[in-house]
Amino acid sequence: MKAQAPTAYGQGLSSQARNLHWLLTNLVDEVPGIRSVAVVSSDGLLLLNSDPDRTEEAARPDESDGPRGSSADLATIVSGLGSLTAGAAKLMDGGAVKQTMITMDEGSVFVMSISDGSLLGVHATPDCDMSVIAYHMALFVGRAGHVLTPELRSELRKSMESAQ
Repeated sequence: MKAQAPTAYGQGLSSQARNLHWLLTNLVDEVPGIRSVAVVSSDGLLLLNSDPDRTEEAARPDESDGPRGSSADLATIVSGLGSLTAGAAKLMDGGAVKQTMITMDEGSVFVMSISDGSLLGVHATPDCDMSVIAYHMALFVGRAGHVLTPELRSELRKSMESAQ
């Protein structure tokens, strides 16, 4: 299942917000194996995702089955992993966490820190090329990190709320 790139979701936004949508679209479209992508703020709120038109019900038809890989589910997982790994790094005097990777039988989850404390999360297929995904995530982080100002985060949050 290939992640869906943002569509009309990015309309009516500032040029910086549209730029981030464009970067996310390129990440999704150009990197094989990506199932979903989420950008989460430092306080755990979803800022940007790869499937904004997908409803919660479509992503999770039977809630008892748990996460299905939608960006909203991924945002929750990324936020939790970010908090857990930051706590572990603090206990171990390891400094800031740069990236986290979890490999499973049926996929992988990658989390990478963005300069403002936000996180980029990717859910990928089990046969993905991990180094290619990590490389493209690093490119996204490098390009997006300097533009995620408090004003832009607020604009993205409002956009996400109105899309739901």
